[in-house]
Amino acid sequence: MERGGAVQVQRANTGFIAAIVAVATIGGLLFGYDSGAVNGTQPGLKATFGLTEAGLGFTVGSLLIGCFVGAFLAGRLADVMGRRKVMMLAALLFLVGALVQGVAHEQWLFVLARFGGGMAVGAASVLSPAYIAEVAPANIRGRMTTVQQIMIITGLTAAFVVNYFLARAAGTSTAPFWAGIDAWRWMYLMQALPAAVFLVALTMIPESPRYLVAKGRTDDARAVLVRLFGPAEADAKLTDIRASFSQDHRPRLSDLKNPATGRVRPILWAGLLLAVFQQLVGINVIFYYGATLWQLAGFSEDQSLQINIVSGLVSIAACFITIALVDRIGRKPLLLIGSAGMAATLIALVYAFASGTVDATGKLSLSSDLGTSALVAANLYVIFFNVSWGPIMWVMLGEMFPNQIRGSALAVCGFAQWFSNYLVAQSFPLMAAGLGLAVSYSLYAAAAVVSFFLVQRFIHETKGKELEAMEG
Repeated sequence: MERGGAVQVQRANTGFIAAIVAVATIGGLLFGYDSGAVNGTQPGLKATFGLTEAGLGFTVGSLLIGCFVGAFLAGRLADVMGRRKVMMLAALLFLVGALVQGVAHEQWLFVLARFGGGMAVGAASVLSPAYIAEVAPANIRGRMTTVQQIMIITGLTAAFVVNYFLARAAGTSTAPFWAGIDAWRWMYLMQALPAAVFLVALTMIPESPRYLVAKGRTDDARAVLVRLFGPAEADAKLTDIRASFSQDHRPRLSDLKNPATGRVRPILWAGLLLAVFQQLVGINVIFYYGATLWQLAGFSEDQSLQINIVSGLVSIAACFITIALVDRIGRKPLLLIGSAGMAATLIALVYAFASGTVDATGKLSLSSDLGTSALVAANLYVIFFNVSWGPIMWVMLGEMFPNQIRGSALAVCGFAQWFSNYLVAQSFPLMAAGLGLAVSYSLYAAAAVVSFFLVQRFIHETKGKELEAMEG
């Protein structure tokens, strides 16, 4: 009877954890959808607001400005308000930002709404994986957090699919559609539905037990831990969690410095390495400017939107490989495999773009063979990224920091990740126009090569370690 009861409790706990993860990762879905919705709307933005290439880069990149602000504020607010409340605030920003972006007729209003949506993306990007890491058992924590990346790519792919069918149904992305509203505007308005679902679902999950302990709410923390792991395990975990926090003060930004040396903790530098190089390899050029990129390479708008969908589906499949491997072979080996694979495929893309011809208008044209080679290389690149740096960076940022500094470290690393993302997105249209695709992608390939050696030297494995065992 006791054995049967124990099995039943364990199943109930696993189901409860899975339900929490499912809700938290809706933030990842919105992160992906909001990031990908702009892909395919550039013609509408340029025509409606009369944008130059630099203006388009700023309008697209305004989301990313909001992202690095939102990531920093969310990391800090998470230690003050709690993980769940800040995610609820992000859900509200997602909802309002989607509606305003869809109806704005002034560029400043569109940019403001996109900035607000970006703050929500930044908040969700750092808090969803951190929250999952704080409620999941160590032996499956990598798999649970990787679900976040699957949801990000699902959101991106959903945006690509919706944009493709809206543009196709209307004729072009700039043509009027439902209610006389241009199709490109509906590409933003469609984000409101998952945002509303996220907001409601967040009311049904508990607060992080690590946050509750940090706030001195020990009884509340124990109640959550009992629901997660059962009474016996809850008491042991509660003792470990309490011991991991400083006894003389609550978590604060200054904890990122080692009090003995006065220097920034090495673990923060490792986190910054992961955050920055995940963007310097150029992945979001494909996600944000995929339609534009492939049109530059000689494909039509319709073909380019279809290629985006294929890339998204390939990305989702790659993440399932990560789920199978992340808690078996570890995080560091996957990062190394990813760096090597991305370097090789980016070099192949550089070769294809360098071998193309440029017509009188400056448009790059690829032969059938080169176009096929570029398409295969790009999708292999996406696979390597999504097997490794895509999910693993978020897994490690959510788990690698000690409890005392997790919120502050996430604030700094989240800011750095999104600021790097912004610089890459802002610079690509100008680089592509001025330097060409071959030179631009050479820079991303060089970053992939460098990342391999940095991971070898500075990143330490976190597989199977309890959060309370993380060292700073």
